[in-house]
Amino acid sequence: MALDVVDLRAFYASPLGHVARQAVGRVVIRLWPHCQRQRLLGLGFATPYLPLIGGEAERVIAFMPAAQGVLNWPSQGLSASALVEPTLLPLPTASVDRVLIVHALEETESPEDLLEEASRVLNPGGRLIVIVPNRRGLWARMDTTPFGHGRPFSRSQLENLMRRAMFSPENWAEALYVPPLRRRLFLRSAGAWEKFGAGLALPFAGVHVVDATKQFYRQAPLRATRRSFAFRPVLLPQPTPSRRLTRDRGASPPPG
Repeated sequence: MALDVVDLRAFYASPLGHVARQAVGRVVIRLWPHCQRQRLLGLGFATPYLPLIGGEAERVIAFMPAAQGVLNWPSQGLSASALVEPTLLPLPTASVDRVLIVHALEETESPEDLLEEASRVLNPGGRLIVIVPNRRGLWARMDTTPFGHGRPFSRSQLENLMRRAMFSPENWAEALYVPPLRRRLFLRSAGAWEKFGAGLALPFAGVHVVDATKQFYRQAPLRATRRSFAFRPVLLPQPTPSRRLTRDRGASPPPG
């Protein structure tokens, strides 16, 4: 069952949601520190993170999947959010510079189609950040948060998926080392958990955060070909019958 936009909004309004936004947001800012004069697209439920990096962007829009629902965003001013089919985005080809995907890839039935559609709307050389649950992390094993729903990914699975969609992963990061518990002790020590886990590169982080670049061309696979070197003559010489043989065949048999 797909996540509901109301549940997502309620999670990010909770103390645990604030912790998740801060931990993941620090990684996103580190990967994309400058977005001046960039056209930025958020796909999924990216509105908690778009204000962190879109302050100086030329344009920021938020597309939310039809199965999830849509919220008016931002709360003040003109709305920049829309309800869409994530594999059929209502944008021209090569119309945006950067795409941030959150709470979308793990929920869709066809992750490769979603990434290919993101590649279509990106400029050549455009950049993409994907945030997905880590298969080995504790957050993916508990359905009390949005990161415990849908399909989690290992690093190798995510890398293969992105390369098939013409993306080249450039930077890998992890976040949410703190256990997904609402106890005050864990919430207050969340910063220490993140520093400790990232410093030791522990494998049980809650989410993968991948920064990738759109490739300019798709590499064509090389296939081995077999060639036959047997030469076959086109015209074969025909033997010519001799005159003697012709006379013998034409002579009448001797009398008995």
